[in-house]
Amino acid sequence: MTSPLAALKTPDQTVSVRTVFGLESDWQVPAFSATDDHVPAIDPAYRFDHDTTLAILAGFAHNRRVMVQGYHGTGKSTHIEQVAARLNWPCVRVNLDSHISRIDLIGKDAIVIQDGHQITEFREGILPWALQNAAALVFDEYDAGRPDVMFVIQRVLEVEGKLTLLDQNRVIVPHPAFRLFATANTVGLGDTTGLYHGTQQINQGQMDRWNIVATLNYLPEAEEIAIVQAKVPSFAGAAKKKKIAAMVALANLTRQSFMNGDIATVMSPRTVITWAENYDIFGDAATAFRLSFLNKCDEAERPAIAEFYQRCMNEELTFTTRHDVRD
Repeated sequence: MTSPLAALKTPDQTVSVRTVFGLESDWQVPAFSATDDHVPAIDPAYRFDHDTTLAILAGFAHNRRVMVQGYHGTGKSTHIEQVAARLNWPCVRVNLDSHISRIDLIGKDAIVIQDGHQITEFREGILPWALQNAAALVFDEYDAGRPDVMFVIQRVLEVEGKLTLLDQNRVIVPHPAFRLFATANTVGLGDTTGLYHGTQQINQGQMDRWNIVATLNYLPEAEEIAIVQAKVPSFAGAAKKKKIAAMVALANLTRQSFMNGDIATVMSPRTVITWAENYDIFGDAATAFRLSFLNKCDEAERPAIAEFYQRCMNEELTFTTRHDVRD
């Protein structure tokens, strides 16, 4: 096993927030001059939200524990990755679904062959590995984690938080360039909307240990249009902008209706991009819409969504329900 802090790889340069991220700020933040396999690829089309970007940059620059909260499909995890990509900061994501256990995080004993003999060797989990390296560890779906897993994470939420491996009689000291982030659909109070089944209430003592909580919700319409055009090359240019604008307007109607409690399924920016990509494949907006979004919706909601479609796309949307099917 490599020594925990062997190379002590630390940031070796600073970059301008104004130059790299296009934000009105004089900040100079630490970064690495060289990349490695754990650094995410840069997405040149990505648009940075001002407040969320500053929150994430504070996490990297000042070793703050940062949680990004917001609706699904708003790009919370991607936002952290794209900041890390431009800082050349290694970044690893872990989805805290119900199958992630304490053993997955901490590690476990494994039988290995050494010099022709079977021996038991401790294999570290992702948490000890990340703690000992220059890496940003991102816990996705943080509010869906199991209670036993959450208490393991709580140990390292303090900036100087050390991790004690009881079975190994070893205390792990965090690497100077270790950073910790999380994304969540709720703010630790449980699912109050009925939209995010499986989320849990988070111990408020643990929530209190997150130094910064940023909220990332849907982008202004003009920015979302620009992102869709950048992501789907066939829709680039002024000629297709009107079509994309109508698609984004439809998405905004579903979001407003969701916030009003009228429908339970909402179009995220990711769904709009998927719709545009499927439009490219099928050559028909209505077919692509049904396959990208409408078929995911409750049948009782489909007439309202069809009305949104007619209003924005200026054409009728036909669809079938189970009641329309005859043997």
